[in-house]
Amino acid sequence: MVMEVLRAANARQAAGGDVLHLEIGQPSTPAPKGVIAAAAHALAADRLAYTDALGLPALREGIARWYQDRHGLVVSPHRVVVTTGSSGAFLLAFLAAFDPGDRVALAAPGYPAYRNILKTAGLVPVELPTGPETRFQPTPALLDELLTRGGGPLRGLIVASPSNPTGTMLDAAAMAALGAWCRRHGVWLISDEIYHGIEYGTVPAATALAVDGGQGAIALNSFSKYFSMTGWRLGWAVVPERLVRSVECLAQNLYISPPTLSQHAAVAAFGCVEELEGHVARYRRNRDILLDLLPDAGFGRLAPADGAFFLYADISDRTDDAQAFCTRLLNETGVALTPGVDFDPARGHHTVRISFAGAEAEMVEAARRLKAWRG
Repeated sequence: MVMEVLRAANARQAAGGDVLHLEIGQPSTPAPKGVIAAAAHALAADRLAYTDALGLPALREGIARWYQDRHGLVVSPHRVVVTTGSSGAFLLAFLAAFDPGDRVALAAPGYPAYRNILKTAGLVPVELPTGPETRFQPTPALLDELLTRGGGPLRGLIVASPSNPTGTMLDAAAMAALGAWCRRHGVWLISDEIYHGIEYGTVPAATALAVDGGQGAIALNSFSKYFSMTGWRLGWAVVPERLVRSVECLAQNLYISPPTLSQHAAVAAFGCVEELEGHVARYRRNRDILLDLLPDAGFGRLAPADGAFFLYADISDRTDDAQAFCTRLLNETGVALTPGVDFDPARGHHTVRISFAGAEAEMVEAARRLKAWRG
């Protein structure tokens, strides 16, 4: 659905209208300067042939060091798999860990591609309706309740922290509790960690790799969000030893290797933290602006935005058709938001997602227009 909104917003711009893009979930900043310099060097000095299906050794080692630096975890580079975006990581993880027909639980609201990739792989997504009472995150109690409803055993649980679309996070204790539940029930814990680094509290987001040595968990990440490299199409997975060979064979057959130029460039990304933290500081300012101004514009019921660059708003007092609401809003004000049905097909008709990844001035102007518009 977000791509439909983007298409309509681009059509409005092409016709001469102005648009404030608060719908798309990507940084508005380019790749870090060091990454661009490394790419230029690779273009001049390397023939950019295929790499190993699991990725360049230097990049896998850099990713492993990232876990040491950020989380104090020793992760073997052998367990790191570089992928074509985090989307490629999800597909490899699902195909390696599950068999056709397996049931995999995930929170609603949640990233819609989880459901769609699961279905494409012949798996069965089982949605866990979540709300403010659980901070829009799964809990062991919700999982127990799900099992009592029948339908067969679960084989996997997908968690996202920080979450798209709600921005909420699992702390270390909550992640550990979910990991313990998964271990008791023989369930794979698959953790979407692509918004790690974009956090607004004092405690960093917890990684599933800290649970049980990561042997029952698969952590997925990306260079798209914190590292501001969306179009470079590069992600990674950290998988247990027993899945490495399966993932390698799948990767060889599905796409041979990740983009070589992007891999060479990404090695430099870990040395660009100062520049990247500047982006996070801007996201924080944007978040604070919207949290301050949106209630006066009629968007007062917001999920806690612990991380990522999204606000998830309940607009049930204004509409029961978020898609029509967003269409009218775009047509009449030029502000593009994403209807919640993308993230929660059953209940998202009265919610919207607001991205604050753009410029500070755009946030101020969007809030002004939303306040003036009471459609």
